[in-house]
Amino acid sequence: MDSHSRAVAYLKVLLPLAALVLLSTLFLISRGVNTDAVIPFAQKEIEDRMRGQLVTAPFFSGTTAKGDEIKVTASTARPGRNGAPAIASDMSAEINLAEGGKITLASETGAINPAQDTARFTGNVVITSADGLVVETEELHSILSGLSASSPGPVRATGDIGVLTAGNMQIEAKTGGGPVHMLFKNGVKLLYQPQQPER
Repeated sequence: MDSHSRAVAYLKVLLPLAALVLLSTLFLISRGVNTDAVIPFAQKEIEDRMRGQLVTAPFFSGTTAKGDEIKVTASTARPGRNGAPAIASDMSAEINLAEGGKITLASETGAINPAQDTARFTGNVVITSADGLVVETEELHSILSGLSASSPGPVRATGDIGVLTAGNMQIEAKTGGGPVHMLFKNGVKLLYQPQQPER
């Protein structure tokens, strides 16, 4: 038997053995890999979503008859019970006024009831007007189809005029299609802080 025939005979044995070694190595390596899928949610969050029908990033948008654009968003919301409106967390609203300018609202929680055309902001409510006035209160009730809102409890406002406190507040347009006004009522106090001239 010449050297060529001998080499071919060796290769017929060695090549299948090498293939078996490679295949067994692949299976051994694959067993060492962690195949458990990691779900990007905590177990409690999954249970809350399954039990409470949690909705992520809900939003409501609309336009008033005057042309003001209203957009209400939240981090999460869950349906209310027995016909109650959905409860939302980290609720915020942006109102782009038809005559120019913007009003923003933010609160820890809230509820939207489109059937009754209402929204309620609760917990550290912050309202920022188009001219930079910042109003803080604990609760604000608003109408979705128009620019009308009221705070049943005390409010605190800060701006260029100083610090203003009042028993409650109303946001509305005094005339149909007119500009939006903030009306402070009941025990209004203003601590005037004149701006210092720049040197």
